[in-house]
Amino acid sequence: MKTDLSVPPPLIPRREALRQMSAGALLAAGLWPGALRAAAKGGSNSFRFIVVNDTHLQSPQCAAWLESVVARMKLERAEFCLLAGDLVEDGGREHLAAARDVFKGLGVPVYTQIGNHDYLTQTDRTAYENLFPKRLNYFFKNRGWQFVGLDSSDGKRYEDTDIQPATLRWVDDNLRKLDKQLPLVIFTHFPLGAEVKYQPWNADDLLARFETFNVRAVFSGHFHGFTERSAAGTVFTTNRCCALKRGNHDGTKEKGYFVCTASDGQITRAFVECKTPA
Repeated sequence: MKTDLSVPPPLIPRREALRQMSAGALLAAGLWPGALRAAAKGGSNSFRFIVVNDTHLQSPQCAAWLESVVARMKLERAEFCLLAGDLVEDGGREHLAAARDVFKGLGVPVYTQIGNHDYLTQTDRTAYENLFPKRLNYFFKNRGWQFVGLDSSDGKRYEDTDIQPATLRWVDDNLRKLDKQLPLVIFTHFPLGAEVKYQPWNADDLLARFETFNVRAVFSGHFHGFTERSAAGTVFTTNRCCALKRGNHDGTKEKGYFVCTASDGQITRAFVECKTPA
C-alpha cells in the first residue's frame, strides 16, 4: 500500500505531544510542563542559601582552607547550605568527619549529598551514612519552597553511570508528599542537565518523574565547571569545584560557591570566588 505524500500527517495535540516527549527532549526544547503551569505559585518569602560542590577534603591543609571558605560563607547570611557531593577525596571516616566539622562552623543547617569520592569502596559508604545520617534521598521545606536531595551515585564510578533503583523507588514512594504547585529545587551530585558531561545514562528516567512538578532549579556537581541548561524558567546548573587540591574540568582556575536568592517563585544566583594559596 502506497502512502499519499500529498496528505499531511495528522496533528498531535500539544498536550499529547508533551506527554510523549522524554524529559531530556522537553529540556532540549525549552519546555518543562510543571514549571509552565505553576511558575507563579508559592515561594513569596525571600531568603538566601548557599550551594557548594566538590570540596574534596584530603588533608589538614584542605580543612584549614575550607574553614576560611566557611568564614566567607557566613557573611552571606544564608539560611542553609546545600553541599552537592564529593565532600572528600577518599571516602575515609577521618576526612568525612573533618568535612562535617568544618561545615558545622557555618552555624546553619547543611544538607549534604553523596558523591562517588565519598565511597570507601565500590559498595562501602558506611562512613558517610554514619556521619551524615538520612542524607541520601530526602526532602525539606523552607518558606514555601521544597528542596529534594537525591542520591545519583553509582558507587565509586565517575562516568558511564546509572542512578540506582533505590533512588527511583524512593522518588516513586515520596512524590505524593510534595506539592505540585509550590516551587521545588532538586540537588544531586551527578549532573542532570541535557548533554552535560558525566550525566547518568538514566537521568531522563529520574527527571520524567518530576515533569508535572514546579521545578525551578536543579543544582549538581561532579563536573568541575559551570554549565547551564534552561527550560521554561527551570535552570539546571553545575559549578566549579570548591577544593584546594583539585582542579576544574573545564580549565578554569576559579574556586568557589553559589549564593542564591529565592523570591517570588524564582531563583537568582551569584558565583563567589574563594582564592586559593599561590
